[in-house]
Amino acid sequence: MQFSREDVAAIAELAKLALTDEELALYAEQLSACLMYFETLQQVDTSHIEPTASVLPLKNVMRKDEAGQPLSPAQVTANASDAIDNQFRVRAVLDSE
Repeated sequence: MQFSREDVAAIAELAKLALTDEELALYAEQLSACLMYFETLQQVDTSHIEPTASVLPLKNVMRKDEAGQPLSPAQVTANASDAIDNQFRVRAVLDSE
């Protein structure tokens, strides 16, 4: 399967991305290459391989839950885009109705 520039433009519109003509051509080529690779993978016989969620042996690595020194309100809001009196300031989510 080949992606056309129109296909990529439609996907970009759904993702609200503004792409240049050069980017549309580049991404059409790259996405087509990905799909061709997936088509190659579909041809591999995996009937003898047991289904698994991961090929790696996984285990949880947990640290002790120890209380530490808390941050001050000024430290917490130091990098906030908008803060007032050590509180985060956000725009209203709900109408006042």
